[in-house]
Amino acid sequence: MWRLDMIAALTIMAASFASLAQSQETERPSVGGVSSPQGAMIFYYASGRDGACGPNCSEWIATEGVVEWDTFKRLLAFMARFGDRKVPVVLNDWGAGNLNVATTLGKIIRDHGLDATVGTTIVTECVGATEAACFALKRSGKPLDARINSSSVWCDIVCLLILAGGVHRTLPPDAKIIIDPTHITNRLAPNVSRERQEGLQTQYGGQFRLYLKQMGVSPEIVDSIDRNSQSGRSTPLLRDDWLRLGIVAGPTP
Repeated sequence: MWRLDMIAALTIMAASFASLAQSQETERPSVGGVSSPQGAMIFYYASGRDGACGPNCSEWIATEGVVEWDTFKRLLAFMARFGDRKVPVVLNDWGAGNLNVATTLGKIIRDHGLDATVGTTIVTECVGATEAACFALKRSGKPLDARINSSSVWCDIVCLLILAGGVHRTLPPDAKIIIDPTHITNRLAPNVSRERQEGLQTQYGGQFRLYLKQMGVSPEIVDSIDRNSQSGRSTPLLRDDWLRLGIVAGPTP
């Protein structure tokens, strides 16, 4: 069902300067085989006290890591095991992520009727544990006792595109949304001509506009992506813009 239009492996990547600055990746093991990038996004089931993830909410799907070319496959596999439970997705992405895959993740979240928010999941058993031991816990498939840290939340364009897929979307009041510059890459061949890059930027821009419109978010966000890709700058989206652009689905607490 899910097929990305990436026969030539051409992708558009967010520079994610803000996310790189707060990256939580250390010596984390690879997610899959030898070709799997270190720090690739994982998904796991977390639970905490009542209200841990919002009113009457104590269970959630935690995400963390870099959105890579194959991340959507891991989400599909996770959802196949997870079943039809309606719990929110708590996003925590970092690094230079793949925007095309981010939209696919958003579509999967929407198809499953899940809400989405942003925060860092703190697993109780990981406190004081090594990165490798903590990673093994998160990959074990068992429910993990945890809490959500919603302070100092940064949401880059990759995060924003995934968040758009949530049926209901929320952000912590002091969250920062940063629109970073983007660039075209080809994971199989490093050199992409300027002419080809410009053509693909336009093509992908149209796809992102359609995706955001379908998700109920203003396509105006793509204008900021285009401007920042040309200027090389990163710009914030102010809190007043969140509701106006449809980034949050209701008043922010």
